[in-house]
Amino acid sequence: MSSKNYDSEKKSSEILKLLAMAYPDAYCELTYKNPFELLIATILSAQATDQKVNQITSKLFPSYPTPADMLRLTPSQLEAKIKSIGLYRTKAHNILETCRILVEDYDGEVPKTLAELINLPGVGRKTANVVLANAFGVPAFPVDTHVLRVSNRLGLAQGKNPFEVENTLTALIPSELWIDTHHQLIFHGRRVCSAKNPQCGQCLLREYCPSSKADPSSVASKSYNL
Repeated sequence: MSSKNYDSEKKSSEILKLLAMAYPDAYCELTYKNPFELLIATILSAQATDQKVNQITSKLFPSYPTPADMLRLTPSQLEAKIKSIGLYRTKAHNILETCRILVEDYDGEVPKTLAELINLPGVGRKTANVVLANAFGVPAFPVDTHVLRVSNRLGLAQGKNPFEVENTLTALIPSELWIDTHHQLIFHGRRVCSAKNPQCGQCLLREYCPSSKADPSSVASKSYNL
């Protein structure tokens, strides 16, 4: 193993330890009770905040808790219930088509494989991985905008699209850590490493981050090496 590869692996290991220390209880912030609710919530979450999705689903799910129940709605009725969220017409169409497939082909259950999930309308690789990881505990590494941004800034991955970043991260990180690390990267992206005005001065990862804008003179001397 070259010294460069060793240094890279050591840096990655330190970053993962620090993320785990900072966010030991990181979790999916979408509210759901079962795989179906998580699937629908994740479809709704495209270009929307989890907080906004939770506001909508807190009213939607009690009345329409199953795919068959959801199919009682017409497209216009569902649109009216989710129209405060972006892309609501497209999402309403995809949700109802997904529900139809679940009822007709899966007895109302959510499938448990990536191949089956990504064939559902409105379900891309990220959404499928979210469901696999959080609803079924299947090792998966969903890459959303936060994971892509933070992992690129930290140098854990260099990719312009989620698939490239997912491939890099899953090769770098042990599979038993995928789900937790995914949540930790999202928590860090939402709380510290924001898209605009990241809080580099307060970031415990700054000494490992090639993108850090922290003033060295303002950085505390505390070491985070574990």
